[in-house]
Amino acid sequence: MPTNFTVVPVEDGSRRGSRHGSVCLEEDREGLTPGGYSVGDDTPRESRPFINDEDKGAYYDGKNMALFEEEMDSHPMVSSLLNKLANYTNLTQGVIEHEEAENEEGGVKKVTVTAPQMGTFIGVYLPCMQNILGVILFLRLTWIVGTAGIMETFAIVFMCCACTMLTAISMSAIATNGVVPAGGSYYMISRSLGPEFGGAVGLCFYLGTTFAGSMYILGTIEILLTYIVPSWAVFVAEKQEDEKGALLNNMRVYGTCCLALMALVVFVGVKYVNKLALVFLSCVVLSIMAIYAGVIKTAIEPPDFPICLLGNRSLKNHNFDKCLKTEEIRNVTHTTQLWGLFCDSAALNATCDEYFTLNNVTEIQGIPGLLSGVISDNMWGDYGPSGMLVETKNHASVPSQDSSNDINKPYVSNDIATFFTLLVGIYFPSVTGIMAGSNRSGDLRDAQRSIPIGTILAIATTSFIYISCVGLFGACIEGVVLRDK
Repeated sequence: MPTNFTVVPVEDGSRRGSRHGSVCLEEDREGLTPGGYSVGDDTPRESRPFINDEDKGAYYDGKNMALFEEEMDSHPMVSSLLNKLANYTNLTQGVIEHEEAENEEGGVKKVTVTAPQMGTFIGVYLPCMQNILGVILFLRLTWIVGTAGIMETFAIVFMCCACTMLTAISMSAIATNGVVPAGGSYYMISRSLGPEFGGAVGLCFYLGTTFAGSMYILGTIEILLTYIVPSWAVFVAEKQEDEKGALLNNMRVYGTCCLALMALVVFVGVKYVNKLALVFLSCVVLSIMAIYAGVIKTAIEPPDFPICLLGNRSLKNHNFDKCLKTEEIRNVTHTTQLWGLFCDSAALNATCDEYFTLNNVTEIQGIPGLLSGVISDNMWGDYGPSGMLVETKNHASVPSQDSSNDINKPYVSNDIATFFTLLVGIYFPSVTGIMAGSNRSGDLRDAQRSIPIGTILAIATTSFIYISCVGLFGACIEGVVLRDK
């Protein structure tokens, strides 16, 4: 079979070398892999073993070949932290995108989904801290310390915090077992343990969140009507035995209004509440700092917080202004308002309560301070049935023969029967909220790393706050004040 040959004229040496170089360059471009190895024969050969050659300099110019690079030059740490805090959100990415999509005209315009950029501190640690620190710390922890004592309250806090820590460790094991996409705790549990466990946990999580919402609403109303503006009460008890029913009715009315307001906010759009997430977090942090600042203040200069005692019984600071039975005004003995609460008239010869006649009134400081040594009196608990009077052990008293009418007198008493397991149940909701970080799994830059570290650090931090507050409350405040709910 005839073969056709093409004759290529050979020119001078310079042009031949140039032509040969171009042919070799064409061969290199067509026959070499991106790594510099020949694909035309079996022997691999490397064209350029070093990346710092002159012809590759332009290609690698500006390329960052380091595994880790500090951000101090372009983004200082302080400014980066402030920027992240300014953009702090208490909602997940899906809720934010849903709100933005509904605000578009007709909901047709698509929202561009940004890549997850939340780290451990902003995405997991702060949300867990904000959800764990709640109303129990500010309303019921002092009462638990006074009722159970410092030692048993330590046991309660340790049990509850250990339970949540073990739960966080189990959740961390699931989170580090594979890729954690969006979906939060339900996704991790259902994909790891099965849909049955996921559905059960999801149902319990829903019920827990619902009851937690009601608890926070009632706590808000109690603070509002008891400490801030008591005059806003719709129902006012005329008798002491009707105070409990009046408080419950006020909670029903104001709780319904508060729940309707929350439903309206959700209907309008939760993004307006989300804008105040950093403000709410700041309020919680400042409140915790105020507790420690107040303890330090009591060690330097204890506050003037007088408590009136009749014998060894604590009295409610209502309807009287002076802790005296009688007082001298211009050498004339007059009865006080306290006299009128225990006697049938303001006259000196009136018929008075037997216990009031047998015992004297004394005034003590309710917050003696950190260095007062009151911690020894608050070391152990003082449980009792419902209606038991709150008494101090440091004052002697003469008991009365007839105590049937004590319930109608202005004594401080237990509104419920107290025992150890009851206090565990009351305190346990204060350590919940550890799922706030794992529920943001779709918004985290590295969920496998951020969820375990952020959740465990948040539990450790809040556990330290609770344990330290137990010791500080018991070391600064009188037991009769702690047991007064």
